[in-house]
Amino acid sequence: MSGLTLYRGLTTLAEPLVRLYLGLRARRGKEDPSRIAERRGIASTPRPEGPLIWLHAASVGEAQSALALIGRLLEMRPDINMLVTSGTVTSAGMLEKRLSERATHQYVPADVRCWVSRFLDHWRPDLALFVESELWPNLVMETANRNCPLILVNGRLSARSFERWRKSPGLSRPLMQSFALCLGQTDRDREHFTALGAPRCEYPGNLKYSAEPLPADEAALAAVRKAVGDRPFWLAASTHPGEEELAAAVHAALRDAHPGLLTIIVPRHPNRGDEIETILSGDFSVCRRSKGELPNRECEIFLADTLGELGLFYRLAEIAFIGGSTGSLGGHNPLEAAQLDCAVIHGPDMTNFRIVAADLAAAESALSFEDEAGLTQAVTRLLEDRDECKRLARAARKVSTENADALDRIAAALAPFVDALPGDG
Repeated sequence: MSGLTLYRGLTTLAEPLVRLYLGLRARRGKEDPSRIAERRGIASTPRPEGPLIWLHAASVGEAQSALALIGRLLEMRPDINMLVTSGTVTSAGMLEKRLSERATHQYVPADVRCWVSRFLDHWRPDLALFVESELWPNLVMETANRNCPLILVNGRLSARSFERWRKSPGLSRPLMQSFALCLGQTDRDREHFTALGAPRCEYPGNLKYSAEPLPADEAALAAVRKAVGDRPFWLAASTHPGEEELAAAVHAALRDAHPGLLTIIVPRHPNRGDEIETILSGDFSVCRRSKGELPNRECEIFLADTLGELGLFYRLAEIAFIGGSTGSLGGHNPLEAAQLDCAVIHGPDMTNFRIVAADLAAAESALSFEDEAGLTQAVTRLLEDRDECKRLARAARKVSTENADALDRIAAALAPFVDALPGDG
């Protein structure tokens, strides 16, 4: 029995468990209960007429990177529409605010074969683009079986993921051979996909460098800026469990030396707001964005537990610690902070953005740290040396703009497939 056949059989048998799992996620705020049917392949909106490009971006990071590409594809063919899928509540909220009228968002179906088939029966995509690294076997194979060209865009495989796929050739080879084209995020990624059996792989550059800056509501930004006033402050962005406590420990270490110090925490998952407040409020005065609060003089930690406002806080801040980088999560995108003139600090694990982190390090445009003492030292340095803070911000912004032509090369690689789509008649 092949690996693919075994996978299909197991996921079919697991349908009741997957349904239960989705229900549990909904109760925890990780699924949208009003749209949970989409995760079972049941569409909530009709398919638009004419040619349709389907782009799948797993979560908010991939979706943010893909926005510029979505815009370019719609410019290339004014007669097409796009379906954009993702799998997280945060990404859905961001996309629904920023997608064109010619693009529709749906949650991606869980990788149960009958749910995937129901999804494809409804949407009938003419071209499918998968962004980065989420390769669900049923989703990929069922799409390929319908003669829909598949392209992997900005594909990424960590060394660990590559080794895992390499040990399962019965699953990985037919999966990779389903792609008409794989565009690697790095040249190493291109080599990985080739080794796994992808028939055609190229490296046109990293799409993340072409992402548009995160948006912000100007009135909301002005209100927060007025509330912060002239207080010294720093930002902990896209934090995960453990990193809020880390930011609070740094705050405690610095508040005597920097009277009025404010620490702003933007959790990666805003629905953790209650949990974070419970952890921190015993030792610190905490105010919360989700409750409509602004940081008054007594507020020590401003918890920005709202959806889609990271761009606001990057515009506000001069110093930004990039979350997800202190454990084994691989870090989040430092370019989002660099584009908006922040001095960037990150932890030791930037696996997901290893090339970006290396580019920032080569340009001496970011500070890295290993532990709490290191982060405390980095924040102290930037709070006390404004010239160094501005130098780092300028250098990081330069790195973020030097490689922005990757979008042009990616669009050129996709052009033959886009040109081959049927006309709207």
